[in-house]
Amino acid sequence: MVSVIIPIYNSENTIISALNSVKVQTLGIKEFEIIVINDGSTDNSQSLVEEYIEQNPEMNFQLLNQVNKGVSSARNSGLKIAKGEYIALLDADDEWMPEKTEKQISYFKNTSLNIDFLATKGNDKEILYPYSIGKNNLAEITFRKLLLRNEILAPTVMFKRKVLENTGFFDDNQRHAEDVNYWMRASLKNKMYILNESLVFVGGGKRTFGVSGLSSNLSAMEKGFIKNLKEMYLLKNINSIQYLSLRFFYKAKYLFLLCRQFYYNLNTK
Repeated sequence: MVSVIIPIYNSENTIISALNSVKVQTLGIKEFEIIVINDGSTDNSQSLVEEYIEQNPEMNFQLLNQVNKGVSSARNSGLKIAKGEYIALLDADDEWMPEKTEKQISYFKNTSLNIDFLATKGNDKEILYPYSIGKNNLAEITFRKLLLRNEILAPTVMFKRKVLENTGFFDDNQRHAEDVNYWMRASLKNKMYILNESLVFVGGGKRTFGVSGLSSNLSAMEKGFIKNLKEMYLLKNINSIQYLSLRFFYKAKYLFLLCRQFYYNLNTK
């Protein structure tokens, strides 16, 4: 069984499309438990999900309601009750292609690959350096690569239960770059890859960083990346020279993204 974790916050305009994308999975709806976590929405998100559950009794749903605590806390609430052999992440403004989960399961069941964690491409976004496509149309994810660049989009991710057991949960108190924090910790104990196929329609097709949602707050994102870096240093996964070099690299990257965002906004007015 696949446990699908879907946090929602004021998602009335997109949540039904997200749920429908799970419903039409070629893997078969009976293979899923769908855990929706309403993170203190103030719009009609909760009532829309409740109505959807009533209209689709063949789907295995759990709806949790909590006060607003952020996406990490919401995901953790779902992870704590998930029963599936596999865990899949989906956000309320994203949609899976119908064959997405079936393809990922086929890779997990290929014992010659021994994959624990598998992401895919989204919005036809090219997989960039330091990642490279190798055998079986896969790009390997490592801790060192994640320090330089995150190519993992959360709604593309599926992983085995063993990842949850050996990595634990998201940082409840982290609202920016919380996904990269989890990927880094997971990469230390698991075999992780990106499948070079675009199987998720992310954020309505917008650029995946710096335009909308939490990632549009570049200053907060930079602080999240620095927090991750400091944590990896304190855990002795990187040394002091690496820590200082990467802090400089992150600052330069932040300034570049600010300029790019300014240019993008200027040309879309």
